[in-house]
Amino acid sequence: MTEESTFEKDAALSDSPFMRACRRESVPYTPIWLMRQAGRYMREYREVRARVGFLELCKTPDLAAEVTVTAAERLNVDAAIIFADILLILEPMGIDLEFAKGEGPVIHNPVRSASDVERLREIESIESLDYVFEAIRRTRRSLRPDLPLIGFSGAPFTLASYMIEGGGSRNYVHTKSLMYGDSGAWHSMMSLISRGLIRYLNAQVAAGAQAVQLFDSWVGCLSPEDYREYVLPHTSAVIRNVTPGVPVLHFGTGTATLLELMREAGGDIIGLDWRVDLHQAWDRLGDVAVMGNLDPVALFTKQEFIRAQAQRILEQADGRPGHIFNLGHGILPETPVDNVIALVDIVHELSQR
Repeated sequence: MTEESTFEKDAALSDSPFMRACRRESVPYTPIWLMRQAGRYMREYREVRARVGFLELCKTPDLAAEVTVTAAERLNVDAAIIFADILLILEPMGIDLEFAKGEGPVIHNPVRSASDVERLREIESIESLDYVFEAIRRTRRSLRPDLPLIGFSGAPFTLASYMIEGGGSRNYVHTKSLMYGDSGAWHSMMSLISRGLIRYLNAQVAAGAQAVQLFDSWVGCLSPEDYREYVLPHTSAVIRNVTPGVPVLHFGTGTATLLELMREAGGDIIGLDWRVDLHQAWDRLGDVAVMGNLDPVALFTKQEFIRAQAQRILEQADGRPGHIFNLGHGILPETPVDNVIALVDIVHELSQR
């Protein structure tokens, strides 16, 4: 690629509706992308998964790029997000990770004590995760020149919780027991994770991602006081050290009581789940872009209802610069794909400036 064509490509990406919204600039319409937009609800994805397991798909750059690009093109969204998993970074830290069929992720050597924390490995080199970066490079080459690509990782608290619980949890008993019972081990673990995430996210940017998202899917289990003491310094360290100029999307679920603290932790765009009123949440957050926040279950209803709900959220945003439309969490597996496509078209239509 010539220097001139590279400049033109960079300019097209920078001027895209998604990137403009990240910077809270004017846009021709509200940009939309959807968490988990490459997933089991889509036939093309299921066909790929019929041939390979989930972890193999994540670790095969051609296939990861294929499902990423297919989803973005099929839905006509305003940003692609690389196909990967938030837990991939745990393996080079010494975590024995398995994606068990029907059970989701399982960690066979959970971290439960200070001695367990001490056996974790510092991620000095991210070479073992090069399959993610190669998938980004291949995706970037395949996407149309003006479509941004989002890289991502789990946030420190959510990753730590997975490592400690060993899988899904309702009450986070093991996580909070370590957090409350040995704050030194907790902060040591969170610092270790954060240092790895900085290297990991910046490598994604170097490979071709235009923005990055931190998924703090489990942080809503905490009180504001606990978030401030045990989480905020570490999340802030990650966001503060992302490559300058790269937009950071900071997303969590069940975070209605934590929004101001998430804003303090950082991020150019704060992701909102469906449990909050977008207008009120944005007023609380102040001068920052926001992303959200349709209930994913709304996509199981008739398109007339989907349209009404999209209209309601757009009215709450009230044309303020910096709104990126998304669901309040990921697309659910049984979601009718026609309704997902319809939502994208509806948002584009209703938000035309």
